[in-house]
Amino acid sequence: MANILVVGPHPDDQEAGMGGTVAKLARQGHDVLLLDITNGEPTPHGDPVTRAAEAAEAARILGGERGPLKRYLLGLTNRQVEHALDARHLVASVIRAHQSQIIFTPFFEDAHPDHRAVTRIVEDARFDAKLTKMTFPEPPGLAELLGRSPNQPDSRIYPKWLFYYYATHLRWVANPVFCVDISDTVDTKIAAMEAYVTQFGTPPPPMKNAGLPPRALPGRTVREWVSAVSGYFGSRIGTRHAEPFYTKEPIALASFD
Repeated sequence: MANILVVGPHPDDQEAGMGGTVAKLARQGHDVLLLDITNGEPTPHGDPVTRAAEAAEAARILGGERGPLKRYLLGLTNRQVEHALDARHLVASVIRAHQSQIIFTPFFEDAHPDHRAVTRIVEDARFDAKLTKMTFPEPPGLAELLGRSPNQPDSRIYPKWLFYYYATHLRWVANPVFCVDISDTVDTKIAAMEAYVTQFGTPPPPMKNAGLPPRALPGRTVREWVSAVSGYFGSRIGTRHAEPFYTKEPIALASFD
């Protein structure tokens, strides 16, 4: 089993981008940690306390019978995330404490500045986590959650895989390298997204020429949006539902069985 870190700029990005895959990984017994870079607030209908409760409920749903997934809030400021050294070292602390072997982060092309900044931070933190003679800040509660300090003598690690999921605000069709069959976990993904009542259960405020992403279109439910998107990607690989992913590094195949 692998230690898998799934990074979201805001609580709900992981669920919307790859909730079905997260649920599948949890079922398979992998050690999955959800890292929220910000608390996602302010939003039109949310607040920090409510959003935290929604995130906890989503983690419970995604964890299924194995129990709630571990979730950690890094605490950078929503709408002000910058690709900076301090942020890189905070994320490197999480990678070391978790001993992450695989990392998922949002696709690097996006209209949302937080998403672009977070992905740059994660890419560099992956490298920073392997550096010798480096100590990193110890975010509050992280060692207690994971049972390990990022500054233990054997904490240096370079995660083998960095994959990108799609939770983009751009109105374009994703260009995945591979897709994961989520036919058996699509309902779990939908339930996890529906836990965010403040984000998906209320209509967005009116805006002139808003260019809203499909999930925010008035009258479209989470189930309708997810079914349409995952159904399309499922059709690309011959399954009912799938989620798309991208990687800059080649994936090795032992055979075509």
